[in-house]
Amino acid sequence: MEADEQQINLTRFNLFFPEKREFFLENQGTFRFGGAATSGRLAGATDTPVLFYSRRIGLSGGQAAQEVPLRAGGRLTGRVGRYTLGALNIQSGDAEAAGTRATNFSVLRARRDILRRSSIGAMFTGRSVALDGLGGNEAYGVDGIFGFYDDLNINTHWARTRTDGRTGNDTSYRAHLEYLGDRYGVQLEHLLVGDDFNPEIGFVRRRDMRRSFGEFRFSPRPQSIDWVRRFLWTGSFAYVENLAGAVETRETLASFGIELDNSDQLLLSGMRSYEFLPRPFAISRDVTLPVRGYDFANLGVGYNFGQQRRWSANVLAEHGSFYSGQKTALTVTRGRASLTDQFSVEPLYSVNWIDLAEGEFTTNLLGARVTYTMTPLMFTSALVQYNSSRNAMSANIRFRWEYQPGSELFIVFNEERDTGLTRSYLGPTNRAFIIKFNRLFRF
Repeated sequence: MEADEQQINLTRFNLFFPEKREFFLENQGTFRFGGAATSGRLAGATDTPVLFYSRRIGLSGGQAAQEVPLRAGGRLTGRVGRYTLGALNIQSGDAEAAGTRATNFSVLRARRDILRRSSIGAMFTGRSVALDGLGGNEAYGVDGIFGFYDDLNINTHWARTRTDGRTGNDTSYRAHLEYLGDRYGVQLEHLLVGDDFNPEIGFVRRRDMRRSFGEFRFSPRPQSIDWVRRFLWTGSFAYVENLAGAVETRETLASFGIELDNSDQLLLSGMRSYEFLPRPFAISRDVTLPVRGYDFANLGVGYNFGQQRRWSANVLAEHGSFYSGQKTALTVTRGRASLTDQFSVEPLYSVNWIDLAEGEFTTNLLGARVTYTMTPLMFTSALVQYNSSRNAMSANIRFRWEYQPGSELFIVFNEERDTGLTRSYLGPTNRAFIIKFNRLFRF
């Protein structure tokens, strides 16, 4: 019922949209596999596959997702001694508009705690009808999450998929080490994703790759400067090649930050990278980039205002080379203006000015979430967004009342309009009015 926060995609890879439905959000951590992020924008920025991505159930497509009817289903999660167990089975119906057939989805998860902060586990996912409608799809794997002392963590996984008609490399494995000390930090990772690794109840941003990554941080806390909490020097390197051994991505990043005593943060960064396009890439409606390698160089400056302020935001400005030309970008995220104790506005703005040899274009993403809290148990919120890359303007208005602990009433109105249509058409392309009522019974 809550609308997606729209995103601008200037890469050739998939976008990740976090789950919004409460049924799938409850006990979501039980089904987390191999340390991969399963929610938030972080998940969309990493190449680690997600073995169970609940948006594959009941939704078809990405940002413009179409609903698929759910006929019946259930979820069981809990702990037995040192074991965490989870099982989910849902039956969806036919959806001709979304191009999907009735499908059964099943997920099984088992994890055992070992040592003080570690666990090992196994997972299975299956769907009775594959996305192409031919045969089914299965994925299975084992993982380990190991925590030593207070700051040293190791995340590992090995997984495999089975899809009728696919005969390529259908495995993925990962080893990730991180040391998160206060003064020093280190991350080392090696990740492989096969060209036919295909978990169809999961999410894979990038296939056919072998990725090596390293990041090092030095963050001292100066005792002689009262207004500085700490300095942060960070350097990272990423190297990605396909399974044939050809380099597709190479990226070097260096940054310097100052974390102030009032929780504000200043960040300066510089990046050099290389990206090979193995096939033509339509980066916008009227601009297509040809197959070849591209070198990038980018400088950025950002300032994050502390979240404890009545007015706060993260502001980032960037400029540099971009494919065959240049890009200048300005982004304002995590903005919040608390006008009163009950009324707040969270603005979002992102603009990219892009000038390439193949053409030039500008993308704009503008939005705001307005929230009015009547009581601690009742609020109304509205999310209004405009995305120029999709020619879409959308609104999501929600009323929520928790009339008793664990029991809620929702009233939701959604509407989307295509701003690229002619002015003679004034109606919406999508509109929905939803009332949801739930009641918690305790035994």
